[in-house]
Amino acid sequence: SARGSSCREDVRLLATVYFKNSINRYWRTRRDSYGISNEEKDHLRKNLLLNIREENNQIALQLAVLISKIARLDYPREWRDLFSILAQQLQSADVLASHRVFMVLFRTLKELSTKRLAVDQRNYAEITSHLFEYTWNLWKSDVQTILQNLSMLSQRNDLDSILEQSNDLILICDRWLLCLKIIRQLIFSGYASDSTTAQEVWQVREVCPTVLSAIQSLLPYYSSFKDKQAKLWEFAKRACTKLMKVLVTLQGRHPYSFVHQTVLPATVDFCLNIITNPEQAGASFEEFLIQCMVLVKTVSECKEYKPSATGRVINQSAEPLSLEQKKKNFAAVASDMLKVVLPGDRVVLLCNILIRR
Repeated sequence: SARGSSCREDVRLLATVYFKNSINRYWRTRRDSYGISNEEKDHLRKNLLLNIREENNQIALQLAVLISKIARLDYPREWRDLFSILAQQLQSADVLASHRVFMVLFRTLKELSTKRLAVDQRNYAEITSHLFEYTWNLWKSDVQTILQNLSMLSQRNDLDSILEQSNDLILICDRWLLCLKIIRQLIFSGYASDSTTAQEVWQVREVCPTVLSAIQSLLPYYSSFKDKQAKLWEFAKRACTKLMKVLVTLQGRHPYSFVHQTVLPATVDFCLNIITNPEQAGASFEEFLIQCMVLVKTVSECKEYKPSATGRVINQSAEPLSLEQKKKNFAAVASDMLKVVLPGDRVVLLCNILIRR
């Protein structure tokens, strides 16, 4: 599947697919097959990472899945340097190279997140601690680049010719969405749900306000590019929907960490404004509206936000609060926030709007 001047693209794709499909059968040593020797495995692992920068999208995707399948079997015992090598390749200024690395990272993290043994979950937490900071900083940098370019392009009439001359912006947009998936995966699978531990996941407070701000910045471009440039219009639509899905996912996984003055009230208020007046907000597309409704619904029904009959626990002793006392305090704070942002008259208005539609 490696690049070669004399090898056709369809042949390389077929080789990659066959290699991927043979992993489960031949990579492990079995009694009924000869399998692959350790020396061959080591050679294949090294060369796979050297051929990540693949121009063909289909082959690149198959390579990412292939690497993730091997990682599930070999990481961390036989492939301990996998993530350090990928992290080094991320330093490249080559947009295509970093895009392909993120593709491999996402598929690998997704594959490893399905392993349920305690040792595997500890390994995943370690990966999260090493990867999150760099990935998050790159995501924030990319969103600024994207917004600056969209602002400039929204004032031009020759959009198609500009995008044809340089494909970097579309690639950066795709990389940014891949990066978003990785951030979501790291926060979701890198930590136990705070509904069981009552320990705040600081990344939720860090990520959610920035994600909400990105939605607010991207929404106007849905209208700007609607009749001007199909690719950018589709990107604005897709990006806003995926960003809102991230907020829904993180609230469901870490409801207590979502209870913060910069997160819960601001997010719910934004969603309510979108639902009640989508045309004015420039968000009159169904997929995004549905995600806003899902978030309001899950927050309203969240059992972790239901106040306890005993109310908030005030700790007057030197002993730390128990798990249940911490949960009661989170619930009391969330309940107070929701009373402010979602009073009875706003609930009635919301119900009337939904019924009329």
